[in-house]
Amino acid sequence: MRRAFHAGLCALVGVAGMAGSLVQRVPMTAANSSNPLEGSESARRAGAKLYARECAACHGANREGIGKAPRLLQPEVYAAPPGVLFWILRNGSLRRGMPSFAHLPEPQRWQIITFLRRRMPPEPSAGADSGGLGR
Repeated sequence: MRRAFHAGLCALVGVAGMAGSLVQRVPMTAANSSNPLEGSESARRAGAKLYARECAACHGANREGIGKAPRLLQPEVYAAPPGVLFWILRNGSLRRGMPSFAHLPEPQRWQIITFLRRRMPPEPSAGADSGGLGR
C-alpha cells in the first residue's frame, strides 16, 4: 500500500511540474529580445517555407497541432514576446517532445517567428477548446 501511494505521489509531482505551457515557463529575461526581422514580408515568406519544412510535421500545415503537439493558432502564441518564442525554438523541451532548433541559424529562427506572429488567427468557433502551447 505504501509503495503504491509513493508511486502515485511521484507521478502527481511529475505532472504538476509540467503544468503550464512552454510560453509560461520561459525565463523572463528571454522576453527582452526583439525580432530584428519584425514586419519584413520577405522574412515572413521565408518563415512560412521554414515552418513547412521544420515544424508542420508536428504542429500541422495550418498550425492546428497533431497528436500531442499543441496548436499554434492561439492567442498565447500571437501575444508572446518574440524573444520568448526564440527561446523556445533555441532550447526546445525534451520533456514535452519539443526538439531544439538551435541547428537553424538565428536569422532562420527569427523568420519562423515572423511567420508565426504575422499570420492572423481565425475567429474562434463556439465551444472550441483553446488548448495550450505545450500542454
